[in-house]
Amino acid sequence: MIHPSAIIDPTAKIGDNVKIGPYCIIEANTEIGDNCELKSHVVVANHTRMGKGNKIYPFASIGEDPQDKKFADEATQLVIGDNNTIREYVTINRGTVDDEGVTRVGNDNWIMAYVHIAHDCVLGNHTILANCSSLAGHVHVDDYAILGGFSKIHQFCRVGAHAFSAMDTGFQKDLPPFVMAQGNPAKPRAINFEGLKRRGFSKERIGAIKKAYRLLYKSDLSLELAVEEMTLLASESDDVKLMVDFIQKSSRSIIR
Repeated sequence: MIHPSAIIDPTAKIGDNVKIGPYCIIEANTEIGDNCELKSHVVVANHTRMGKGNKIYPFASIGEDPQDKKFADEATQLVIGDNNTIREYVTINRGTVDDEGVTRVGNDNWIMAYVHIAHDCVLGNHTILANCSSLAGHVHVDDYAILGGFSKIHQFCRVGAHAFSAMDTGFQKDLPPFVMAQGNPAKPRAINFEGLKRRGFSKERIGAIKKAYRLLYKSDLSLELAVEEMTLLASESDDVKLMVDFIQKSSRSIIR
C-alpha cells in the first residue's frame, strides 16, 4: 500500500492497512496509525504522531517546525487523534517549549484546504475549519466549533464549544460557547440555533442558553454583573455553567 516513490525514514512506525501515495515523505520519529491514507506529496515531519483512520490530501504539511523565531530545534511534538480529514495544503506545526511543547488535534475533525494551525494550538473533536482559516499560536478550539472560511484567530484566543464564526471573521478576544460571531473585529450575532438543533439539543437546553446570551449581550449589564446573573441560571443548566466557566477562565476577555 506504499507507493515506490514515497520516502519513509526507517524509524517511522507505520500501522496496518496504511496507504501512502506518490512522493510522500515520512520523517524520523513519526507514528502513523492503522487505516490512515496519505494521498500524495504529503510531508509528515519528525516527532509527529497520529492515530487511526486519518485521511490527508495532497501537499499537506504535517508537523513541520513552528513559525516562532525563538524556536531552537527542540524536540517538540504534533499529536493527532483519529478519523480526521485534512485537505489540500493544510499546514499544522509542532509545539514549542514556551508552552507544553505539543500541538494537539483531536478526533473527527474536518480541516479544509489551506487551513493553518500554528504551534501549541489545541483542536478538540468534531470541529470544522473551512478553507483558509488561520489559527495563530496557542489557540484553543473546543468541540463542535465551526470556523467559516478565512476566519482569523489571534494568538492565545479560545473558541468555545458549539461556537460558530462567519466567513472572514477576525478574533482578538475569546468566542464563548454556543455564540455565533461575524465581522472584523468579531461581534456577537446570536446563538448557534441551527447547530444546536442538529446536535439534538432540546428546546429547554436551547432556551437556557438563549437566556444566558441575552444577559451577556442584550442587557445593559457589565460583564461582571452579567456573569453573576448567569451563575444563577447555571445551577439549573450545565450548558450555561459551561459558558460561565469559559468566561471566568478567559485571559483575553470575550467578544462583546
